[in-house]
Amino acid sequence: MESAGWGRDLFIRLDPGDELHASLREVVAENGELSGAVTAGIGRIRDVEFGYLTPNGIYQRKTIAEPVELLSLQGNVAPLDGEPFSHLHLVFSDNEHQVHGGHLFSATVHITAEISVRLLPAGSGFEKELRRCHLDGSEFKPLSFE
Repeated sequence: MESAGWGRDLFIRLDPGDELHASLREVVAENGELSGAVTAGIGRIRDVEFGYLTPNGIYQRKTIAEPVELLSLQGNVAPLDGEPFSHLHLVFSDNEHQVHGGHLFSATVHITAEISVRLLPAGSGFEKELRRCHLDGSEFKPLSFE
């Protein structure tokens, strides 16, 4: 993994074996923040666990083990219980060019992933700070603006 920043914008290159969530959380924290907006992501990934949230607050999951092409990645990183927590959605295509997408639970970089993140500074004079909170009876961790 390697990253470089220009102002509040980070560009990150992930390498084979890097896990997307863990890597993004690490990079945001290494830059002294707990929050960031994931604005774009492309690459080649594998072992993708993704899904959707049902109306009763339970995620339905599917896993595709073989390598796929990451077409788009968006989301955010925000503190939950004092630690960076990432919420990501992705669109990817398999080797037959069928497109899949949804909430990302986990994925491992197969060849590379190139991701851009806009850091959101805590306590920088903004009226509210971005945070995540727990929702009783649900696996979802909604945003809270404190």
